[in-house]
Amino acid sequence: MLKYLDLENILFLDIETVPGEKQFDDLDDDWKGLWEAKSRYFREKDDIELADSYERAGVYAEFGKIVCITVGYLRQSKGERRYRTTSFYGHDEKQLLHEFANLLNNHFHGPSYQLCAHNGKEFDFPFIARRMLVNGISLPFLLDTSGKKPWEVNHLDTMEMWKFGDYKNYTSIKVLTKLFGIPTPKDDIDGSDVARVYYEEGDLDRIEIYCKKDVLAVVQLLLKYRGEELIEEDAIQEV
Repeated sequence: MLKYLDLENILFLDIETVPGEKQFDDLDDDWKGLWEAKSRYFREKDDIELADSYERAGVYAEFGKIVCITVGYLRQSKGERRYRTTSFYGHDEKQLLHEFANLLNNHFHGPSYQLCAHNGKEFDFPFIARRMLVNGISLPFLLDTSGKKPWEVNHLDTMEMWKFGDYKNYTSIKVLTKLFGIPTPKDDIDGSDVARVYYEEGDLDRIEIYCKKDVLAVVQLLLKYRGEELIEEDAIQEV
């Protein structure tokens, strides 16, 4: 499966996002009204108070922001496969997006390259693109899908691969890593903890470590799909 892929031309990634403000009361009146309208359906469905519902704002690009993007890629070195990883993270979303855009433009530009994430087509890729536009950053080639046919969009999604055409199926990275015997990235915090860790603890390093583990899990999962050996710890290099 997936033997046609050139692994060295794939940039694996994951993002961590939080609500744009710490709490609902910090929003101005316009944004409060917009969030009230946006959240109405799930608030009524799940019987959630308006202020409490704002903790979900981080999953919407219009109401949230990115605090970390971690990337990883594979290279052959002296006959052995190596995995290199780096992160862009901080309080300044525009700066980290600018740095990430520079990486894409300088090193992963053109139709031979691909992006890969778990649930990336539904979340990571469009979220990054939308936040770049909000911050006035021109979209790099791999994120600019405007006018492209579906087969021209160079996005890979390990969750979509697992569906095998079953559009009703959602399978988390946590389930798949357990299923394939991949060391779990969920040994500290998970996605629901990120906003709390960011706003209450101010611990960006902890969020970056969590994000980094998620990206490695995506790489390992794709290797398992291909029937190949996992990346060993001594083959991981931070750059």
